[in-house]
Amino acid sequence: MTDNHHSGDETRHLTPRERAARGKAARSAAPRSGHAEFSPPPRRTDPVETIEAQSARRVPELVPIRYARMSESPFRFYRGAAAIMAADLAGTPRSGITTQLCGDAHCLNFRLLASPERRLMFDINDFDETLPGPWEWDVKRLSASLAIAGRANGFSARERARVVREAVRAYRERMRALARLGNLDVWYTRFEADELQQQFAPVLSAKTRDRWAQARDRARAHDTLQVFDKLTHVVDCERLIAPDPPLLMRLEDLLPRAERDALRTEISRLIERYARTLQSDRRFLLRGYRVADMARKVVGVGSVGTRCWIVLLLGKDDEDPLFLQAKEADESVLAPYAGASAYPTQGERVVSGQRLMQATSDIFLGWERVQGIDGRRRDFYVRQLRDWKGIAVTETMPPRTMAVFARLCGATLARAHARSGDRIAIASYLGRGDVFDRALAAFAERYADQNERDHEALLDAVRTGRVTARAA
Repeated sequence: MTDNHHSGDETRHLTPRERAARGKAARSAAPRSGHAEFSPPPRRTDPVETIEAQSARRVPELVPIRYARMSESPFRFYRGAAAIMAADLAGTPRSGITTQLCGDAHCLNFRLLASPERRLMFDINDFDETLPGPWEWDVKRLSASLAIAGRANGFSARERARVVREAVRAYRERMRALARLGNLDVWYTRFEADELQQQFAPVLSAKTRDRWAQARDRARAHDTLQVFDKLTHVVDCERLIAPDPPLLMRLEDLLPRAERDALRTEISRLIERYARTLQSDRRFLLRGYRVADMARKVVGVGSVGTRCWIVLLLGKDDEDPLFLQAKEADESVLAPYAGASAYPTQGERVVSGQRLMQATSDIFLGWERVQGIDGRRRDFYVRQLRDWKGIAVTETMPPRTMAVFARLCGATLARAHARSGDRIAIASYLGRGDVFDRALAAFAERYADQNERDHEALLDAVRTGRVTARAA
């Protein structure tokens, strides 16, 4: 079993020199140039079969929405295909050095987020698949996502390669810089949005600088009050969630009264019990709110069909909101290849991985296991629905801007990995040259080809009626 608590324990008592030697020795078992290779195994599982296996555990009426979203483009397909890529990555070279993985480190899972101190940060956002494993897997998922995004934008092969190399170079150089720091300095490292703007201003066009400033402003505007105005309305003097079927469904529109009341009670208990996983001061803060309403919400691309509830809580009065999101946590797609989680619940796995990898996390992040009205026990993690979040719009990025964005993603991923993995060994393995950078650019193109074939397989399945796709 993989020890999710201490993925870097094997080097805890080695000297820096010994850790560096370990990283350099890993090149013999897994040459850096070898990471360029990817070819599907002869008995590779049908990609649609992999997606269908996931869908079998999800809310049946929402599965067609997932297929529709994944059918839209190769990039949208890739966002929902973490399970497919996990199986593919299992057959690629490994350095033997592990760290806590995001598990789904595609470029749109890097975004602007709020810190508890109300500072705007750039960090990783999605940890549904987090698990300890080979650090290369996250870097490869990021690299392939950038190549696929570049293809969607019509970039040339040379432009795409430059974007990927920028991401990997930033990862390598940041990891080498972190290897020189002490443990506390690594832990306190974070990327604040205002500082990033100053750092990259000289290499950005005036138009791109304006877009960055607008993105920061939009992220700060996407707060609890904004989502409160957007997702609620007043009915008979009572503040309730405004339905938007099928993407947002209040319990009254989902179930008969008896089942609805039972589920409402269970979700209310979930919120009450999950508070035990918060710090004591945050439990105290949460007790100042009462549950006012709840609804089922469709989120993301790959997550569509998982059980996801949003809960409206009100504080001092009906204009003092807090929105929490309780999202189902299933086994990580990495588990069959990297080992099962050491945590007793999947919700704790997600939360612990997020706290370990993020520079700073949501103050209301926690977990709970509940029994549904169907008698099945399910794991959930809970967080604020929206709190200063801003996502990149890669479709509008020219090559130069995407290259800068790629650098941010690569450096951020290195910082996240350095908190739990052996940063000295990884840095030594990567070295000063660009061998690994060029290898990952080649890998990304090869995997982008495979992703297009897999996307076409899904389109064929939709055309033949094997699966049903329905836009919301």
